[in-house]
Amino acid sequence: MTLHTRWTICAAAALISAPLFAPSPAWAQGLSAAAKSQSHPQTAIPVRAKPSATAKVGKTRPAPTQPELPPRVPFTAAEDAVSSIPGIPTARFWADSDTDFRNALPSQPGPWLALSSGGEDGAFGAGLLSGLAAAGKRPDYAVVTGVSTGALMAPFIFAGRRYDEELRKQYTNVTAADIFEAGKSGESFVDSWPLRDLIAKEITPRLLADIAEEHRNGRRLFVVSSNLDAERCAVWNLGEIAAHGGDAALKLFRSVVLASASVPGGFPPVMIDVEANGKHFQEMHVDGGVCGQFFVAPLALMAATSDYRLPATQLDVVVNTGLQPDFKAVERFAPSILTQAVGMAVKVDTRLMLDRAYILAKRSGVAFNVATIPSSFNVPSQGSFDPKYMGALFDTGYAIGQSANPFSSEPPPYPRGPAPPASHIEKTGAN
Repeated sequence: MTLHTRWTICAAAALISAPLFAPSPAWAQGLSAAAKSQSHPQTAIPVRAKPSATAKVGKTRPAPTQPELPPRVPFTAAEDAVSSIPGIPTARFWADSDTDFRNALPSQPGPWLALSSGGEDGAFGAGLLSGLAAAGKRPDYAVVTGVSTGALMAPFIFAGRRYDEELRKQYTNVTAADIFEAGKSGESFVDSWPLRDLIAKEITPRLLADIAEEHRNGRRLFVVSSNLDAERCAVWNLGEIAAHGGDAALKLFRSVVLASASVPGGFPPVMIDVEANGKHFQEMHVDGGVCGQFFVAPLALMAATSDYRLPATQLDVVVNTGLQPDFKAVERFAPSILTQAVGMAVKVDTRLMLDRAYILAKRSGVAFNVATIPSSFNVPSQGSFDPKYMGALFDTGYAIGQSANPFSSEPPPYPRGPAPPASHIEKTGAN
């Protein structure tokens, strides 16, 4: 198998899994373009150039010889089911555990915020929430949840308005070179060491201390990652981790945020140290979007057959993606086909989750609010993590956040296809 073929298959594998974790269209296009540059060298993309009108895929550095990955310590499903983080046993709970979920919630009801996946399209949510704060309309949410790009912004929203400028910079100044490096490994299509370093720079001891203080005041910050070994979703209580304090807690906090944003097959998985009955081993965690585009409650509690009532005063959902169909005459090339399929599947999945959240809110007597990227936004992206595109999307979200009605009280209506042209054949009574 040639390098060109392996690269294309790697891109295809990442794109096949993408409906689960909802990358943005630009991210999917980046994978497609990278694959095409390897399959068709005449269309190769420069990978070292700074972002511009010409596409770019990310940072490059001299390619070292890939070391052989160390073997994993074997463990059983029973051991993983009772595993915990050494020294911080309350750092997380399984997303399918109704009891653990209830026990982790604040003692008093308040407004909740759920932040969705969406890659660089998270610039919309960052802008909207910053605009809400500037207009004096952003509450101190009792519960903040984040998935993937939502997990990257959630700590800053949770910690308060003093971090809004850092949030803006994250979603308007970064480029693809700050997120990933071109070059595959045995575990992934690209290397995410730039994102790991960016998270280490932004998730500071000071931020952790501020999150810990809010946690002690009764608020909760949850992000989701996907445990591939168990095929179960883990909900991380980041406030609990922050409150534990120390270098180990800071390292775990950063690892969890990276895991929640680690596209399976695209980015390397994050290996997290756990213990069970005195045995130490590592779990493999990837993007939280595998578990769903956003998180509100265990799925069993959100089911139409459940009588569970959400202990909140309102539920705000920020969807970091557009939900309208995006027509495109698709090229007969596997990554292009998969890219379009990804975008379609993500929109369907997101709408289904919104319907569940809406039903849960109505059953609970809770106000439901949702914001999505407006269909009128049409700024083109020149590639993955294009600063101009992200800046325009941030500004759009900011303006909506400052507007009189930043949220809709119902999920957006399902789109209908274009109306067929009217027939010019007149029918008569004889017909």
